[in-house]
Amino acid sequence: MMPGGRMNERNMRIMMKRMGMTTETLSDVEEVVIRRANEEMVIEGAEVTVVTVQGVKTFQIVGDVKSRPKGSAPAGGGSASSTAPSPPPAPAGPPEEDVELVMEQAQVDHTTAVRALKDAGGEPAEAILRLLSQRRT
Repeated sequence: MMPGGRMNERNMRIMMKRMGMTTETLSDVEEVVIRRANEEMVIEGAEVTVVTVQGVKTFQIVGDVKSRPKGSAPAGGGSASSTAPSPPPAPAGPPEEDVELVMEQAQVDHTTAVRALKDAGGEPAEAILRLLSQRRT
């Protein structure tokens, strides 16, 4: 509960504005797809609200979720993108910012940092610790 008791809508909007917080409802959303390793979660007719706090956007999604195997999108959904060939997947690899962090902290080259991140399951801290421990032995 907010200090000072209940707050009316006007005061809430003023407080949100002071905190640098805005909300926006996306009205033309047809569906939201969340792709996981082995499945896709599809939320059709979703209500999406974008909450921005000090420049960071957070999406709130409300709707009924259906699961389907990854890559099994229904054919002929009526949109132009469903008939166009999908682009090839991006090459798998750790994010460049993680690679740069490992390079800087462990003082290694790009190739070594990428290899260490892959060996550490994509965890930068683990990769750095492994590289530093190798240097000591």
